[in-house]
Amino acid sequence: MRGVRGTWGGWSWARGRVLAASAVVTAGLLAFHCAVPNAVGRPGSLLEAFLPWLGAVVVVLAGLALWRRSATAAVAVALPAAVWAYLFGGLLLPADRAEGDLVAVQHNVSDENPDPAGTARALAAASPELIALEELTPAALPVYASVLAADYPHHAVEGTVGLWSRYPLTDVRRLDIRPRGIGEGWNRGLRSTVRTPHGDIAVYVAHLPSVRLGVRGFGSGPRDESAGLLGAAVAAERLETVVLLGDLNGTVDDRGLAPVTSRMGAPRRGLAFSWPAAFPVARIDQVLARAATVRDVRTLPATGSDHLPVAARLRIGRP
Repeated sequence: MRGVRGTWGGWSWARGRVLAASAVVTAGLLAFHCAVPNAVGRPGSLLEAFLPWLGAVVVVLAGLALWRRSATAAVAVALPAAVWAYLFGGLLLPADRAEGDLVAVQHNVSDENPDPAGTARALAAASPELIALEELTPAALPVYASVLAADYPHHAVEGTVGLWSRYPLTDVRRLDIRPRGIGEGWNRGLRSTVRTPHGDIAVYVAHLPSVRLGVRGFGSGPRDESAGLLGAAVAAERLETVVLLGDLNGTVDDRGLAPVTSRMGAPRRGLAFSWPAAFPVARIDQVLARAATVRDVRTLPATGSDHLPVAARLRIGRP
């Protein structure tokens, strides 16, 4: 029953104000993450790289509100919970079982992978129409090509990235996404036309530069510059339908990838955290599309890489 201090059944409106304030701040970071400045140390991009994990903060705050029996905190926690559900809840819904037009697998296979043959077999087991690989080495490339040859007779490689396809490839060319100061030997992008039963589509495979977290903050400058070049290439693409497969070293929420993500659609279902393989905390391996819908994305079992493979179903040319 209600007491003189505003309690009811042990719950109080008078305590838990710090928890309530923390909940409001969490809601603000979720809803207005783009307002966090990125000028020095890129804290905005760092926040956006792990934005879904603010849901864990919401769970902790809810548990503390329950433990403290704070009505104020309990009501306040509903705010970030609602924002998180709006931003990410749809990704957790069951995938639409309607079939897509094709399945694509994206995997950074690691240049230190001890079992390229096993990795290739694991990727082919998902029965995709397209397989994109990054961090191919001269020693491992013949192994991937040999294992995948029977089911994927068409393939193209530029530098350390490659594309294997069930369908013919034409107009294959190197995609120059080098940041300033990087030499000619840095080849981590390709573009190809894939002649699918649903029409010709442009498929891009890209591996953007890594980011670093250090005393100066979130070092994403070269990656952001490379993303700008990739976004410009997509914008200039003459084919209507474009599929991008790649290790972009960033999440779709990271503003550093906006030159790309502003032009392409992200998966509608699935969180599919892909890195690091031992304890995935972010999906930096992406399948994005223009004039097509990425219906859902999921991770595949671990290989000899420090990334998990991701597989996506796509519907070409219509929602």
